[in-house]
Amino acid sequence: MSETFENLREQLAKDDIGLRMKAIHASRSLPMSERFVLLVIASSDSNARIRYDAVSQIGTVGTVDLEKSFEILSDRLRVDSELDVRAAAAASLGSLQLTQAFDLLKTAYESTNDWMLQFSIIAAIGELGAPQGFDFLVKALQSPNDLVKIAAIGSLGDLGNHEAVSLLVALIDDPDWQVRHRVSQSLAHLGGNDAKEALEKLVNDPMPQVSETAKAFLSSIAE
Repeated sequence: MSETFENLREQLAKDDIGLRMKAIHASRSLPMSERFVLLVIASSDSNARIRYDAVSQIGTVGTVDLEKSFEILSDRLRVDSELDVRAAAAASLGSLQLTQAFDLLKTAYESTNDWMLQFSIIAAIGELGAPQGFDFLVKALQSPNDLVKIAAIGSLGDLGNHEAVSLLVALIDDPDWQVRHRVSQSLAHLGGNDAKEALEKLVNDPMPQVSETAKAFLSSIAE
């Protein structure tokens, strides 16, 4: 028999961590509005794993109440004791495209040296689609962490500002093939003559992942 909303809410108040985790999983069968209420409760659970699951899922169902979602996710990003929960909060803010979170995300990025959190924030800013994110992402291209740099390249493509093309073209000879691969993806997304010329060069890249991305885009515009 499927669990009811009241049963699951009672389980979230129990001392048994396993029972609380099961309640979060079982909540997926409920209507979104009821599931959202349970996730809000679980987002402040004493167990970091439960908070992480709840915060991550709010990124999917938070459209039920965007104002409440912003409140919860902002709080977790600012004050949670666990970096992975903070990273999940950043990701969910991006997924819900809560553009009012830009300043908060920027501050969180600048106040941490943790690459995982920075990576999540950079990816989220691309999803936000907020124009003010452009200059911030340009600075993130200079990150000493390769994964954060790659995230910035991807987010510049997501943001859709064609001023990014010249910056990305400058990276087509980067020694890291993963950088070149993400550059090819972002250039394909941004389009334009300069991007096309760069992709024509990347067709001859020694790494198949890079050359195939370039070929696929050039083939699509030739049709």
